[in-house]
Amino acid sequence: MAERERRRTPPYGGVFVARSEILDTAAVRRAIRRMAHEIVEANEGLMDTVLVGLQTGGVPFAEAIAEALMEIEGVEVPVGKLDVAFYRDDINLRPVLPEAVTEMNIDIARKIVVLVDDVLFTGRTVRAALDAIVDQGRPRSVQLAVMVDRGHRELPIRPDYIGKNVPTKRSEAVNATVSSVELGEIQR
Repeated sequence: MAERERRRTPPYGGVFVARSEILDTAAVRRAIRRMAHEIVEANEGLMDTVLVGLQTGGVPFAEAIAEALMEIEGVEVPVGKLDVAFYRDDINLRPVLPEAVTEMNIDIARKIVVLVDDVLFTGRTVRAALDAIVDQGRPRSVQLAVMVDRGHRELPIRPDYIGKNVPTKRSEAVNATVSSVELGEIQR
């Protein structure tokens, strides 16, 4: 679970306590490799494809997918890092501070942009990312890859590539890293 999400949890803090491991390191690796194959297949190769990891949780997954794409296709896919803090629709409701820098040293104009995040929940972070991407240029298309889709969408957003669907209760939390995916709760 991204540190930013922990801090946003009322009362703006808490500690993630895992109850169960959903995916171990090997299973996460297989899911990343499967998503990489799906990206290649859906786009008929990797021509004009770029990955953009959402800070902070999505960046390690974007880098891992890029490594898998290099192994599969022998093509180095550019990876950008995007912090969407100032694009969020809850900016007036809670304190918002940039978590990490945006590093978009790639041209996304007329490219296939694959946004990558760790956990898809309400869809509000992805909505913010779409606004941020448009400020960077006009991509040919935008696709979404997430390690975990936990449901509870508040916006009509659906991922194109999913590592694992994990039905959850709203009160539960998911911690997804390239080492494991755990289900638990935030203790205050």
